Amino acid sequence: MRVASSVLRGAVLGLGMIGRHHARILQTHPEMELAGAVDPAGDRYGAVRDPELVFPDIASLLAAPGGPPDFAVVAVPTEEHLPAVRELAAAGVHVLVEKPLATDVVEARELIAAVRGAGLRGAVGHVERFNPALIEMRRRLREGQLGDIFLIGTERVGPFPDRVRDVGVVKDLATHDLDLVRWLGGAPVERVAAETQHRMGRVHEDVVLAVGRLENGRAFNCVVDWVTPTKVRRTRVLGERGMLVADTLTADLTFYANAQVPTGGWATVQAIRGVAEGDMTRYALQRREPLVVELEAFCALVRGDEDAPVVTLEEGLETVAVAEAVLESAASGETVQPRVST
Repeated sequence: MRVASSVLRGAVLGLGMIGRHHARILQTHPEMELAGAVDPAGDRYGAVRDPELVFPDIASLLAAPGGPPDFAVVAVPTEEHLPAVRELAAAGVHVLVEKPLATDVVEARELIAAVRGAGLRGAVGHVERFNPALIEMRRRLREGQLGDIFLIGTERVGPFPDRVRDVGVVKDLATHDLDLVRWLGGAPVERVAAETQHRMGRVHEDVVLAVGRLENGRAFNCVVDWVTPTKVRRTRVLGERGMLVADTLTADLTFYANAQVPTGGWATVQAIRGVAEGDMTRYALQRREPLVVELEAFCALVRGDEDAPVVTLEEGLETVAVAEAVLESAASGETVQPRVST
């Protein structure tokens, strides 16, 4: 394993919607340096300042004068993750693989074996875990603010992202939520039931509704689509003492407390509001760009911090397995248990 310096040299594979932002951060962060970017289509968004750092393939990047980078962000289409990681691992390059980790569980296992077999460090780019509202939500949940947790619900809807070609809404978008319910709920998914819809004339699904149970008994539901004309990113956790709601578009976190507040016999208000509505608090949070925080955490891992708060490759595998269970459930009409191990 390469010994990392104080400033890490990172490369980006794929200069599309997410890769170009990784390139921006690598060129501006004081603890990182852009070693190069790989995209056979070139730098169509003008993300790289020095044109000589744009390469048509991984082999050209690895053979560049500066030598192989310390790490690479793999932001190519999902179907290209495994061959890209194999090539990087053979050159001793640590990898941050954008979600989903791979197209299926089999490829995910092969990818992990390539990284671990080379003695390298790897992580998965589930960037929502680095949203300040969700970080604060999880901290409060772990401290017991809600008491016993009943339900974790997510809503991730919006217009179709034209960048997507290789997967449907389950693996492209719902993997965010399937990872979040496990992370916030504190246990793996035990079972899931789902319905999908195909509304855009594509092979892949455009709508998914998933409901399930974690191994600790907590329930969850996820509503995800890319046919809604407005963008919503909302995560709520309901417990015995109230509800926490995170809006990850604005990085806002709000607490709705339970309370017994008399309405003085005003039946209309009681019918509208119920009898358990307490105070509402929107927390003031420090807001940093989640992608920056994610890259900093991964760099800490590369430098040897075993406790760096990254999404591990094994967690990425687990999320791919749950996504496959969602698709299997939608196809069969049955509740499905995710199959992570062989």
